[in-house]
Amino acid sequence: MKIINPIIDPRINISKKFYSFSDSSRNKAISSGVKDTEEAVDFIIEKARCSHTYWIKEICEATLLAAKARGIGISECAPELLEAKMKKGDAVIAFTSDGRWAGFSSINSWENESYVSNSGLVVAPEFKHTELAKKIKIKIFELSREKYPNARIFSLTSDLSVVKIYHELGFKQVSSSELTSKEVFWKSCKSCVNCPVLMNRERKNCLCTAMIYDPKHDTAVVDQNKKDVVLKDKVLLEELRLIKIRSLNFLSIKI
Repeated sequence: MKIINPIIDPRINISKKFYSFSDSSRNKAISSGVKDTEEAVDFIIEKARCSHTYWIKEICEATLLAAKARGIGISECAPELLEAKMKKGDAVIAFTSDGRWAGFSSINSWENESYVSNSGLVVAPEFKHTELAKKIKIKIFELSREKYPNARIFSLTSDLSVVKIYHELGFKQVSSSELTSKEVFWKSCKSCVNCPVLMNRERKNCLCTAMIYDPKHDTAVVDQNKKDVVLKDKVLLEELRLIKIRSLNFLSIKI
């Protein structure tokens, strides 16, 4: 079966939006016992852009089905929001080398970009037993650090595999109360079935695990900043030394 990639096939109209959801295709694949992909697969993970809006329907369906399969709640997956993230470049998307959609994750910023969240991680069912989820998390983390270098990056997740990945990236587990206080963020939790638990506990803890990465507490970042300062000082001293030498040479010639 030929895989058509709208990025390289001009016959596809990528401006057309597919926002009606259907569980049929994914449910058939799961219920029919399709064997998970265990062999090595080459993935291309890149920053999302306008042309990637073609895959919004598939991303939304995969997100909802993943939540059902794990038996957990999930915040609302709005197609319009995903489209905005893609156009802004606040998301990463993954494909196989033959053009099949494989995974997605996005960035949200809060409180004048002082807080950033990495959310919406979803991997196509056929690739759930690969290392793709970890690769996407690393890629979205790198994009967050690039676009928002001074922001604290936080996450709320009920997926233990995601918690493990975050620990490896330097995140620390905290109480939910240490996350952003913006109502816009917490409003996104209202469609989650676990929301009553969160609210009854005054946002201090939930069934999800709250995690934060603070660049100010990252020893690797701090050490690099110190090295940069030392290097700048050395460059400045060398420039002053050369200026002094040139001045002495000028005076000697004039005399």
